[in-house]
Amino acid sequence: MSLVLEGFLNTIALTLLSFAGAVIVGLLVAVLRIVPVPLLRGVGTVYVEVWRNIPLLAWLVLFVFGLPEVGLKMPLFWTAFTAIALYEAAFVAEALRSGVNSVASGQGEAARALGLSFRQSLRHVILPQAGRRVVQPLANIAIALTMATALAGVVGVVDMTRAAQRINLELAQPLLVFTGAGLCYLVLAAGIGFGARVLERRLA
Repeated sequence: MSLVLEGFLNTIALTLLSFAGAVIVGLLVAVLRIVPVPLLRGVGTVYVEVWRNIPLLAWLVLFVFGLPEVGLKMPLFWTAFTAIALYEAAFVAEALRSGVNSVASGQGEAARALGLSFRQSLRHVILPQAGRRVVQPLANIAIALTMATALAGVVGVVDMTRAAQRINLELAQPLLVFTGAGLCYLVLAAGIGFGARVLERRLA
């Protein structure tokens, strides 16, 4: 029972921390993607294209076995967190960029006419409007991230999937064990979806 609890709590922690990291990095990358500076836009584009076009499992293996080779050693949990957050940040950035692009161009022009700088218009005019439109896309990313945390078990993190594998080795009841693990993921995904709907209604 303690192994189940450890795996479930680790999955929740990895999901929450990785999503928070992905939002922070994704916001920065999204800003790079829309600033009127070609070099910065290029940097943002390269980040998105590189990270989202290489499978997460490949990034996890590269981080777990590659970072120690260059002298960067972290606990497995934090290594997995870093890889997942940076990977999902590419998808968050694209969701935020789409939300910004959905705001009428006249809004930005009006902000500039009032004397607001690009940073001010982005903070006070564009992002608040875009935020309402990206709640569901971000919720979908969060749900996908929750499922993706199962890959952390492949590299040794004791998450829900890894715990289920260990328990199954003892009980030899794969149907029962992995159905239980699946229900745990279902609860997490349903909670994210419910929270997103509540937030969307409040922002409407």
